[in-house]
Amino acid sequence: MSAEDLENYETQMELALYREYRDVVGLFSYVVETERRFYLANNVDLQVRSAAGEVYFELTLTDAWVWDVYRSARFVKSVRVVTFKDVNVEELSKSDLDVPGQPSFGS
Repeated sequence: MSAEDLENYETQMELALYREYRDVVGLFSYVVETERRFYLANNVDLQVRSAAGEVYFELTLTDAWVWDVYRSARFVKSVRVVTFKDVNVEELSKSDLDVPGQPSFGS
């Protein structure tokens, strides 16, 4: 496999992942970003913890979808994430679900 073939394959995988995201984002209530992953979830429990003088974040997500091009199963029932970096949790509103360049249904 040439470098160009590999690059084309990765581009196609990323495009397929974006299309899947576009199709499923309306099923979820929250967007969660950590330093390593991007998630969609319907339930988010974020706890700030400390141990030995270090602060960390413990997230529990249920009914979630994981943005990861290399995962074969992106839908997960429950995810527990522990991170020492910032966590961003945003509640989605219906207007956030409008993908630019896509036709609006009902208009």
